[in-house]
Amino acid sequence: MNIIGRLTKDAEVRNLSNQKQVVNFSIATNDNYRNKKGERIEQTTFFDCAYWISPKVADFLTKGTLVELSGRAYPSAWIGKDGEPHAGLNFHTSQIKVHSSSKIIQPNTAESTKSDKKGTSKSQSNNSDKDDDLPF
Repeated sequence: MNIIGRLTKDAEVRNLSNQKQVVNFSIATNDNYRNKKGERIEQTTFFDCAYWISPKVADFLTKGTLVELSGRAYPSAWIGKDGEPHAGLNFHTSQIKVHSSSKIIQPNTAESTKSDKKGTSKSQSNNSDKDDDLPF
């Protein structure tokens, strides 16, 4: 099964007693449809996810990141400390594709702002010295 959604908070790596590590995170998926009256209904579903393959992926799983997950979904039910019944959806993740990140990656400004004495960038000055016969 595949699901696409955004992380609701940063992923956490948990160390288990048997020397294994698991990455836990949650995502929200959105769905919308029109009911019989023609009214637009929007529905959000939350999944608690677990990824067992590599803890390194947690660095990329930050709040707001859009991900596509492959794996299997299963329900869980429990009685809370308040004595009330609770339920949730879990997702055992086998593959993660990051479609967009919430982190802003800035280019290396030291390399991109180098310029020669004329005030043009090195890549521009090197290209203008060549005499190309390109028709465009």
